[in-house]
Amino acid sequence: MKDAVVIKSYQNGIMLLLNPESSFEEILAEVTAKFTESKGFFGDARMALSIDGKELNDGEQLLLVDAIRSNSNIHIICVVGKDEATEQYFIKALEQVDKHFAKEDAGGQFYKGTLKNNQIIETEQSIVILGDVYPGSAVISAHDIIVLGGLYGEAYAGGNGEEGHYIVALEMAPERLKVGDFKYKSSKPAKWGIKPKVQPQIAYVKNDKLVLESLTKELLSAF
Repeated sequence: MKDAVVIKSYQNGIMLLLNPESSFEEILAEVTAKFTESKGFFGDARMALSIDGKELNDGEQLLLVDAIRSNSNIHIICVVGKDEATEQYFIKALEQVDKHFAKEDAGGQFYKGTLKNNQIIETEQSIVILGDVYPGSAVISAHDIIVLGGLYGEAYAGGNGEEGHYIVALEMAPERLKVGDFKYKSSKPAKWGIKPKVQPQIAYVKNDKLVLESLTKELLSAF
């Protein structure tokens, strides 16, 4: 009998190679069993997840992510899509964000899900959003904000009054941004329903002005 799931491990992530003939229930059960057995092998790591071999919907992908998290010490940072060049670029830049995030603010938190229907999250810690922020919704942090998805609503970082804070998003098309006392308001309506070419960006204060720039390792190394 063929395995429903084959796990391939890479330096920055994990690939799940799924048997296209297996049902999702078989795949989920095997992922649960295999990550329970290999808990000691992977240790406490932050990784990207890639899924290949069988097409899954968003709900099924989230169930697999939950199964991995619940049965191991792995922290899944993001699910890598088919556009490998863009996604790998983002992952490499994200590594620098993650190192800074872990070093400077060990008390930071993760939120898994999409913010919509005017939802607001407010925290005294840095926060990583594993999802989108829709128009009308907002994220407010005393430290830094990282959105592993589209930022189409509002984000306010650096509420503690200290310098050097930032907002990062995989897709940056916000209604409003604020870092410390500096504000940015888009002059264009957020096109959150359209999927443009992914352009990860970072918002930070430069020369007493809030600027948006492409996310690069070189830029992040300055924080």
